[in-house]
Amino acid sequence: MSATRYRRFLKLCEEWPRDETKKGRDLGTFLRQRVASAFREGENTQIADPEKCDQMYESLARINGNVYRQRFPRVRDTSFTGVTVEEKQFSLFLSGFATTTLESMDEEKKGLWKSIMEKFSSKSPEDGSEKNPEK
Repeated sequence: MSATRYRRFLKLCEEWPRDETKKGRDLGTFLRQRVASAFREGENTQIADPEKCDQMYESLARINGNVYRQRFPRVRDTSFTGVTVEEKQFSLFLSGFATTTLESMDEEKKGLWKSIMEKFSSKSPEDGSEKNPEK
């Protein structure tokens, strides 16, 4: 039965969408990591609590199948702030772009700072001993 559970979770992971705009925060990626750690031995993994495992699978399958979205349709596709899905996606795109830009600027600053430090730093320790002659 463990092999069946493993295959069902693998199929769920294949079906679960990935959101490339949420690198490091994507639920699909997190799910794949959790399944890999829970089933380290693949089909041969012994499940400590099979009932809980089955409940978890069923819950995730309902979420992936949009059961609750169909059961409780939204009046409008906005958040409590009134921001539409498209506006939020654009905002996430900009924040990802800004993060990448800031990271590259930090790298450039480090490079600039390093070159300035090398240019204006004191002489090397070997040279320093020549400046201070022994008494």
